Amino acid sequence: MSRIGKKPIKVPAGVSVAVADGVVRVKGPRGEMALPIPPDMEVRAEPAQVVVERPSDHRRHRALHGLTRSLVANMVRGVTEGFRKTLEIVGVGYRADKRASGLVLNVGYSHPIEYKAPAGIKIEVPSPTTIVVEGADKQLVGQVAAELRAFRPPEPYKGKGIRYQGEVVRRKAGKTAAGPGA
Repeated sequence: MSRIGKKPIKVPAGVSVAVADGVVRVKGPRGEMALPIPPDMEVRAEPAQVVVERPSDHRRHRALHGLTRSLVANMVRGVTEGFRKTLEIVGVGYRADKRASGLVLNVGYSHPIEYKAPAGIKIEVPSPTTIVVEGADKQLVGQVAAELRAFRPPEPYKGKGIRYQGEVVRRKAGKTAAGPGA
């Protein structure tokens, strides 16, 4: 049996989980989320926990068991604590600015890049070289962070660009001095 799938999901106080018509709905202090569950999986919402069960040991059922449990657990965590990704901007003159229309990035192009966050995502700029992406949906937070990073991924020679906090960029040696015949 799946070690992840068989673990029950604890539901904290203030969070309600409802299962109806193949959809799991989780409501909490940070919002409401819904997830269509695969027809083979059975999700039971009990008063203090949620249990995910599979009908057989078929390979597909084993794969969906842990996945479904993880997705529901992430929804419960998202509506209680939320998720956050922090991005760092490295480079001379590279900076981010929060505006009413969204986020404006100056990352070495001839023009500033404007980015409008999707619904449910909050972007903060505590310093010009730090961007914090927060939200209840783990997948959406990761997607927004990846889109921001894609505007100027870190390059290996000088290390300039947008990177995740704690990301290690392997540096390459540049060209050496002119050799013989130069």
